Amino acid sequence: MAMQRQPLLMSRLIERGAKVQPNAEIVTATARGTRRRNLAATRDRAHQLAHALAAAGVRPGDRVGTFLWNGSRHLEAYHACAGMGAVLHTLNLRLGPADLEYIIRHGETGIIIADADTLPLLAPLAGRVPSVRRIVVAAEAEGSGSPDTQVAPAVDYEEFIAGHETRFDWPELDENAPLGLCYTSGTTGRPKGVEYEHRSQYLHTMALSMTDALGLSGADAVLGIVPMFHVMGWGIPWAALMLGCKQVMPHRFMTPERLVELMAAEGVTLSAGVPTIWQGVKTVLEAEPDAYDLSALSRVTCGGSAAPPSLIRWYQDALGVEMIQGWGMTETSPLATLSRQRMKHEHRELPLAERLANVAKAGQLLPGLELDIFDEHFNRLPHDGESVGEILVRGPWICSDYYKDPQPARFHDDWLITGDMGSIDPGEYLVIADRSKDLVKSGGEWISSVDLENHIVAMDGVASACVVAQPHPKWDERPVALVVLAAGADVPPKEILDHCATRFAKWQLPDDILFVDSIPLTSTGKLDKKAARADLAAQHYRLPSLRDAEFGD
Repeated sequence: MAMQRQPLLMSRLIERGAKVQPNAEIVTATARGTRRRNLAATRDRAHQLAHALAAAGVRPGDRVGTFLWNGSRHLEAYHACAGMGAVLHTLNLRLGPADLEYIIRHGETGIIIADADTLPLLAPLAGRVPSVRRIVVAAEAEGSGSPDTQVAPAVDYEEFIAGHETRFDWPELDENAPLGLCYTSGTTGRPKGVEYEHRSQYLHTMALSMTDALGLSGADAVLGIVPMFHVMGWGIPWAALMLGCKQVMPHRFMTPERLVELMAAEGVTLSAGVPTIWQGVKTVLEAEPDAYDLSALSRVTCGGSAAPPSLIRWYQDALGVEMIQGWGMTETSPLATLSRQRMKHEHRELPLAERLANVAKAGQLLPGLELDIFDEHFNRLPHDGESVGEILVRGPWICSDYYKDPQPARFHDDWLITGDMGSIDPGEYLVIADRSKDLVKSGGEWISSVDLENHIVAMDGVASACVVAQPHPKWDERPVALVVLAAGADVPPKEILDHCATRFAKWQLPDDILFVDSIPLTSTGKLDKKAARADLAAQHYRLPSLRDAEFGD
């Protein structure tokens, strides 16, 4: 008996939530409080938006740009574009004008839906993005009008969708038709576009919702801190639409204090963000431990860069909250591995310390993917937890090429060369050593900047740390640590070095500790080591070891 052959289209998934939980809330933070709509109304408005886009000339395969914070209108754009077959081109609000211009021109985006408060960021592009024929302006204050963007004719979002039908007959598409277009953050060269397909995101959504992944349920209230313009919010908006979760959207109000307030007020059970977010939330909660009721919160997901083990432990000890570690990138759509406290039958009896040690790893690959480590000649390396090699991955939601930009050096046969270095232990956990460009190569040996950073951040009085390589005439490179101290803290450099010496060999210790007011971050909230190295170069910084020391002597 044969099965029905229906294409794997996102429109088959995202309609489900509003059908089974029409009254689930979509909560958007505003300057005065929150704006609320239920899931049924959000679906109806998405259908209206699809009609409006079609009336404006958008056809399947056309790119619709979003220049929006996390909010209900961004969710409507996700839903509308996926249903009608347009390509959702999410534009990163934190990129500079040059990168934005390149991405919009390269993507040939015709319509952009933008929050009113983001329009000044588009202003420098006036006359420079000829493909854009209309800007749809989403203003939080009703009746605030549509400012002149000087980029293209503007129309108010509510006026744009008003009067259109609340049902759009979604077309039958090829499951390999494009769904979304996301660009890398451009930390090395021009941003590169990755085109996501309906089939790839359908499979990613199903995998993301598994118990051993995020374990998403229709009973969850999800605070999506990961920007929806960054690899589609790690896929969480799609999964939440499918399941009918309550969704809480912080919009532009991303201070740790406001995030904690939203968690407490809305009974958030799951949230997702990068380590800098969770460090900030920790600081707020430590300052006022009894001010917020986070009893509903059960788990937080951390990705983008490795979470320090000390941070994972704090959330468990102080809040009883499980931190889930994830690894991936734009090219992996994005999740490739996840690590939870209990992922195997044998983990049920593990002591807490051992379970947390597993969470500190990048995790186990999601079902459907293949992942391995290779040497420079593409020979597979043993899974012994010691051998470090380049991480390669392949599977149905892994990029096979870049949009209109061949990059053969990033692929080997049908494997994606991730640019990350790591090992795989006997339990098949991936352990990230570093980005290949961020490893410090000293005297022919590799030093992990991530391991040093995590160890330094575990110290009392240290708010954040960034380790970068600096040139050395004898050893090629040596590590330097940039450290931001917590308010009022006084931690001498020798204490930091002594702390590092409890774990690392002498030759692995930083040659210098530099105290700074802040560490630059990328557009996605990661430590921007490229910018940190450039800052040191601009200051004509020289290692102490160039003068009279070797390896800190």
